[in-house]
Amino acid sequence: QVQLVESGGGSVQAGGSLRLSCVSTRRTSFNFMGWFRQAPGKEREGVAAINCVNYNTYYSDSVKVRFTISLDNAKNTLYLEMNNLKPEDTAMYYCAASQVYLGAAYLSAQNYPYWGQGTQVTVSS
Repeated sequence: QVQLVESGGGSVQAGGSLRLSCVSTRRTSFNFMGWFRQAPGKEREGVAAINCVNYNTYYSDSVKVRFTISLDNAKNTLYLEMNNLKPEDTAMYYCAASQVYLGAAYLSAQNYPYWGQGTQVTVSS
């Protein structure tokens, strides 16, 4: 059973930074991993994804330039570095993983079978 465990969330003021981590408790060969977020009353949104084979990264327009996704395979850990945070970034953040090649659908939540429990990020103005 694959388990993903997120950490690093918290409360910051606008303009601040946070780094989220997601550890896989099993050494598993994933094809894609991603970060998603969900604010109250909104649908889950893909914000960043990484191809675990060639390390290509992908971002939603809302976080491009401000967020950086990275993967340390030796530590089984996925990161999301978030800079210049805005109040609209407030949400529960989830990491997700897929053992299937996703093509261009890397930010679509329905394509990821493995999920962490989430970590809350709150940005105040």
